[in-house]
Amino acid sequence: LWDIRSGKQIQVFNGHTSYVYAVEYSPFVIKNIIGNSNVICSGSEDNTIRFWDIRSNKKQLYMIKGDENEDFGIYCLKFIGLKKKDKTKDVKYDWNLCYGSVNGPIRIWG
Repeated sequence: LWDIRSGKQIQVFNGHTSYVYAVEYSPFVIKNIIGNSNVICSGSEDNTIRFWDIRSNKKQLYMIKGDENEDFGIYCLKFIGLKKKDKTKDVKYDWNLCYGSVNGPIRIWG
């Protein structure tokens, strides 16, 4: 993670075991002891998508494994808001993660 004002690296997130092809800023915020934390996720050739709290240098928050028989690595990812059929607690959209794999399938997770 780089600070664009100073041009300096401020954090490193370790966990993937191969090349990272995609990073996406998450539209949701998690609440924890420290307060609100923003989340990014990364997709890798190691066939995983990992979620990171950008305000801490701690381990990953969560990991999704791609399909071992079909995906062979995560090539791109994007959060998409799908409109809900029914309004729930003033929430009009569900956030889902759409990702593409090296082998071709496109999947929606959420």
